[in-house]
Amino acid sequence: MRWGLVLLLGVVVNLSLTLSGAAQRKPAPGEEYGTSHAKNVTADHSKFDALKQDFKSGPEVTKACLGCHTEAGRQFQKTIHWRWICPMDNEGKLGKAGMVVNNYCVSILSNEPRCTSCHAGYGWKDKTFDLSAQEKIDCLICHEQTGTYEKFPAGAGNPASQPTLFPAENKTYHPPEWNKVAQSVGRPTRRNCGTCHFFGGGGEGVKHGDLDSSMFKPNRALDVHMAIEGENFNCTRCHTTTQHSISGRCYKTSATQDKRTLLQSDLITRITCVSCHSDKPHKPGVKANDHTDKVACQTCHIPEFARVNSTKMMWDWSKAGERNQEGKPIKKMKDGRPVYDGMKGEFIWEKNVKPEYLWYNGIMKNVLLTDKIDPAQVTRLNYPVGDYNDPDARIYPFKIHKGKQPYDRVHKTMAVPKLFGPKGSGAYWGDYDWQTAIAKGMEYAGLPFSGEFDFAQTEYMFQTTHMVAPKEKSLSCTECHIRNGRLANLAGFYMPGRDANRALNVIGWGSVIAAFIGVLGHGAGRLVSRKRREKKNEQRDDE
Repeated sequence: MRWGLVLLLGVVVNLSLTLSGAAQRKPAPGEEYGTSHAKNVTADHSKFDALKQDFKSGPEVTKACLGCHTEAGRQFQKTIHWRWICPMDNEGKLGKAGMVVNNYCVSILSNEPRCTSCHAGYGWKDKTFDLSAQEKIDCLICHEQTGTYEKFPAGAGNPASQPTLFPAENKTYHPPEWNKVAQSVGRPTRRNCGTCHFFGGGGEGVKHGDLDSSMFKPNRALDVHMAIEGENFNCTRCHTTTQHSISGRCYKTSATQDKRTLLQSDLITRITCVSCHSDKPHKPGVKANDHTDKVACQTCHIPEFARVNSTKMMWDWSKAGERNQEGKPIKKMKDGRPVYDGMKGEFIWEKNVKPEYLWYNGIMKNVLLTDKIDPAQVTRLNYPVGDYNDPDARIYPFKIHKGKQPYDRVHKTMAVPKLFGPKGSGAYWGDYDWQTAIAKGMEYAGLPFSGEFDFAQTEYMFQTTHMVAPKEKSLSCTECHIRNGRLANLAGFYMPGRDANRALNVIGWGSVIAAFIGVLGHGAGRLVSRKRREKKNEQRDDE
């Protein structure tokens, strides 16, 4: 009995020490820069008199925020999150509000009231929106911490001002408790970022294959960095921020030019895997260390994406338009996902998707609405820059979303349809007339339309960099170094195990055969020599 109590006491003490050690775990390098409500926060916003007034709207809250954070508005107005234009694009064409086009909801032009429900501002309903009005900035969407704040899906970025039903979701949206949400503000969390980025393109997991609701509270098997029982990183841990400008969105500079690590600088502006793990992440002598100059870490460490929830892999707008006898769009579901919607067309969803691999140096190019296309070919609406000979390029994993969408048959340009609007407005979702919807959208965008349209096949690419699997689930060598392996479609370089050269094969196999014959000859010679010696020895013994 006595020894049993001693043993039990030892177990309890050991467990206590283990839990204490876990609780006191040192943060990863620089982790404190991305942690919400860190220990060094010195302000409790619930005690500020400026946030105790009787707010009636979002702009009123913003004015109170700017009363103390005097430079925040000016800073934020320069960012892509506000302008929806890449700050490094001097022509103002790259970004949602520019001349780019995708194969999801196509373009925000003429569709702003619906699209800007994910804009960090209030009231962007058309091109007259005043981007210079600082009170129109929505501070709460990125900073409130109650989890109750939400915008009305078709309210041009505004929350509901009264209880309002959104029929597409069969959900009633309520006005925010303005004082409660204003006093809760803190550093952005995964929930703040994911509210928009996990649901972009019209639903959960539609755009990104590696971002969906499973990333709010992922386990280690899903993402080793963001796992709630592990490092529990927030998005801002890697998407570093300077004066409200968040890195990782405007792909205009090489991702590998800044090769510093966090050991050298805690404030590098673009954190990559190398920042924490260095360019020799494996133990000395491990062959994988010799790959980092050509292969991105994500290629081996993200074997599949969409590992919990499915992601949309194909969207065919040409199939849209089917309605029931009441004139309402038909919807068909499979495994909890819409595979057909009369408003939007036909979809394909997939789960546990193997990425496609491309050379990428951190820069993406885009097809603009003014660019000519070849409708007989698949049009890549965006594509990575880089090749084997580019010293900044690496082999990266991508999600490639396939689409079929309208284009101008005469001008050979992609078309902008007006999708959102009531019946009689010419919007496709109101009148279900492609001819009118495209004419309205192109007129709004200031682009010519011949009046003739058809549907072209397109591709849109997303770099895959989240859902980093545990190291024991990373790719083995034979996933790539084999005929018809994962890198079978990458050309322009020789890869052992994948590629064959007739001359090299002849020389190689000839050397093997010659060596084999040499070994046999050497062995046979030794055997004959041995027999001769044994025979001579026997003759000496007989004498």
